Amino acid sequence: MDDLSEVFTKFGVVIGPRGHRRWPDELKALIVAETLEPGATVAGVARKYDLRPNHLSAWRRMARDGKLVLPMSDAVDFAPVCVSDHEPAPLPVLPEMAILEVVKGEITVRLDAATPAARIAEIAAAL
Repeated sequence: MDDLSEVFTKFGVVIGPRGHRRWPDELKALIVAETLEPGATVAGVARKYDLRPNHLSAWRRMARDGKLVLPMSDAVDFAPVCVSDHEPAPLPVLPEMAILEVVKGEITVRLDAATPAARIAEIAAAL
């Protein structure tokens, strides 16, 4: 329990008068990330932090829904880059009637294929 007290103190977990704890989002994210490690289980991580597994599962759902930002994993891989002096191949020409669709849930935005990439990014971010 001493280790848990240190975690509570470090992250500023607020313990209310009836023993209810208020967990900062930063700590929630670290705990959720721990459940994603190979071999980890929700029940095991919940036990480690004296949580109910269903409470931890709710935090995992928040992370899936984008309401809780997880810390960056150490296991991030990057794609190799090849630098060349050769002229890049031209991009394929799309037919005039080509339409791009940006879909999020039940919302679909159809755009002309000539729409600039920056504008497409703005629309996607607004969804």
